[in-house]
Amino acid sequence: MRAALHDTFGDPTVVLHGGEVPAPQPAAGEVRIRTVLAPIHNHDLWTVRGKYGYKPTLPAVAGSEATGVIDALGEGVQGLTVGQRVSAASVHGTWAEQFIAPAKMVIPMPDAIDDETAAQLIAMPLSALMLLEFLQVREGQWILQNAANGAVGKALAMLSKARGVHCVNLVRRDAGVAEMDALGIENTISTARSDWMAQVQATVGEASIAAAVDSVGGRASSELMTLLGDGGTLVSFGSMTGEPMQLNSGDVIFKQATVKGFWGSKVSQAMAPDDKRRLVGELLQLAARGGLSLPVDGVFGLDAVADAAKASLEPGRNGKVLLRP
Repeated sequence: MRAALHDTFGDPTVVLHGGEVPAPQPAAGEVRIRTVLAPIHNHDLWTVRGKYGYKPTLPAVAGSEATGVIDALGEGVQGLTVGQRVSAASVHGTWAEQFIAPAKMVIPMPDAIDDETAAQLIAMPLSALMLLEFLQVREGQWILQNAANGAVGKALAMLSKARGVHCVNLVRRDAGVAEMDALGIENTISTARSDWMAQVQATVGEASIAAAVDSVGGRASSELMTLLGDGGTLVSFGSMTGEPMQLNSGDVIFKQATVKGFWGSKVSQAMAPDDKRRLVGELLQLAARGGLSLPVDGVFGLDAVADAAKASLEPGRNGKVLLRP
């Protein structure tokens, strides 16, 4: 079968290429899925670089999420059928004509959800929903996030609104405000403006920010901590700068703040099955009624994977880059 793979770790725009690999066969408890669309996530590119929490054996077929149609069942699989349209995330090797997924990781897709949405519905939006629960915020409270125009940031803003949680969304460019507005996302502030911290405080008013999500690192961590309310929680979700978090010890001490790390894979593994089904059901219902907008910036073939990776790394994208076998 055709696949997008890499023989070494390194720059995704250089090391990724199309090639032929043997078609995978499902083991007991697994299904094989014929890929329709697969997204390119930042963590996929970090995996290709060899700098993520998971390091595959080389040569490796990249990708961790896709939507498609089941074409083979492993021994003992129940509740799923050949020909069924499904999505799966937190798996490996999805940038190919076929991939393997544990049956318990496969989610049937309703007809009301189109392929482009289904292809990116699980990993980032489910991470955002798990993150929202991780923050332990209630309806009417305020949260703050940076890198808000990323896939998780947009999903977190939409999901927060659906749950009645107020979210202030920080973007690094003035143009990012209009991009968020176009998706119906409110309370977006550009940190390119010198008075952006005052804008945050004016937006929140007399309320206190209960939690903040940092996807940038470096100085940005300290800025979020400064804006956080007493007893609030700062969650490290990522590090776009690649720099260590900078925190003022006085803010941490006198605010009695809590600093936590969030890795969706670990949180998902520890989550009770009933809770995960509840969150997935919430996502499917929201997406089916059009309450979760997941735009696509471009679709590439597997042999153009290096170009697709380059497009995914371009700043100012309006949506995800997808691969179509």
